[in-house]
Amino acid sequence: MNKYWLCAALTVLSGCFRVGPDYEKPRVDTPRQWRFQIAEAQQTADLPWWRQLNDPVLNDLVEQALRNNLDLKIAIANIEQYRGLYRTTRANLFPQISGQAGYDRRQASAGQTGAANTLSDSDFAQLGVSMLWELDVWGQLRRAKEAAFADLLAQKYIRDAVVLTLVSAIAQTYIDLRALDDQLTITRQTVDTLTEENRIAKTRFEAGYASEIEVSQSNSELERRRAQIPLYEQQIAQTEHTLSLLLGQSPATISRGLPLGDMQIPKVPAGLPSDLLLRRPDIQQAEQNLISANARIGVARGEYFPKVQLTGDLGQASLEIASLFAPGANYWTIGTRLLGPIFTAGKIAGQVQTAEAAQQAALAGYQKAILTGFREFEDALIARTKSDERQAMQGQRVTALKNYLHLSHLRFDEGYTPYLEVLDALRQYYEGQIEWVQAKNDRLSAAIQLYRAMGGGWLIQESDDVPKLEQGMALFP
Repeated sequence: MNKYWLCAALTVLSGCFRVGPDYEKPRVDTPRQWRFQIAEAQQTADLPWWRQLNDPVLNDLVEQALRNNLDLKIAIANIEQYRGLYRTTRANLFPQISGQAGYDRRQASAGQTGAANTLSDSDFAQLGVSMLWELDVWGQLRRAKEAAFADLLAQKYIRDAVVLTLVSAIAQTYIDLRALDDQLTITRQTVDTLTEENRIAKTRFEAGYASEIEVSQSNSELERRRAQIPLYEQQIAQTEHTLSLLLGQSPATISRGLPLGDMQIPKVPAGLPSDLLLRRPDIQQAEQNLISANARIGVARGEYFPKVQLTGDLGQASLEIASLFAPGANYWTIGTRLLGPIFTAGKIAGQVQTAEAAQQAALAGYQKAILTGFREFEDALIARTKSDERQAMQGQRVTALKNYLHLSHLRFDEGYTPYLEVLDALRQYYEGQIEWVQAKNDRLSAAIQLYRAMGGGWLIQESDDVPKLEQGMALFP
């Protein structure tokens, strides 16, 4: 009876201790000056921002990528892998019961029995179950479970980071594609204009009103712009191939939606509360890595303490199969085992040192992720503001260059200036248009990067795997 009481006491004590430090969330120094109310910032951060561009083609591309992107499938598969590891680790807290069955037919040796010519065969049959249960007296197994669960959550946030990066990359690449389309259109229009200018220059030369140098200047500028057409066509094809890879499909032509100038710029507050930025997937992942590393210190320290195991067997055994289930053939055993370290030559100390160093590295990684998040948000915010100013200035420059081109034509027609001034006006007007398109692209890109830096709550709505993951975590707390 004393043995039974000892087993019961050990079982009760297994829930009272937990070796190693408990996790405490590190203190984070965050900016305290808010420009917007928290409710307004929360609503803005949670928007599926790409839909605000009002381009149905872009919306379809994002949905297709969320279904088929291979990096996202890898991230989802990794979640399943870590869910399996969590289940494996959690199972160590419970008794492990296995069945066993065996049959032997034996013949005794005459050298053993000393009874020559009287040997007979014998049977031995056994059927039963065996139990092994390591009691988590010191909380080592619970620390391992805590670490495994944090690793699982870290994979979930890695998946969220993949979604965040994927959606941003789809929008950015699509906008780059539309910018290249506009630049190619401008180049072709300029080539058409230069072709007409070249025809006029040749006609004037043949009529004796112009020198051959004007024809050469016209030919040079025409061929210069023509050479840019295949370059833009190459860049468009390569951008389409990049977008196809993000969509999880073979290289193909991508459908087009709104022109670049017709896309609506998502509205973003000038500042956000820091607690909203802390929910970025990379920051959440870094915190889970820290929680896991902190728990593994307890796992390592637990090796200093003896392991307590309960063992038991229950079944039937007989020297004859026919009497295996006869009355009296049953057997059972129950017992305890205690296994503790005596001399390990510093092995356990090394494991603890490794775990503590990993925890310090994870802490530094968490702090770095926070600082990186704040920096990326501030960078994106200033880029968003200055890109608006740059686009407006480029638009004014294009207007001025268009007027310059018109006046240079008038002055050339009246004979006040050489033809080189017309070509210079054409060149500057072309480059101004190209730079204006790039400014529009930069403005949209800055808005995309700002939403990416915010890491909004729309991730939860846009990932099909989240309900499955959350359900799995509910089943295995």
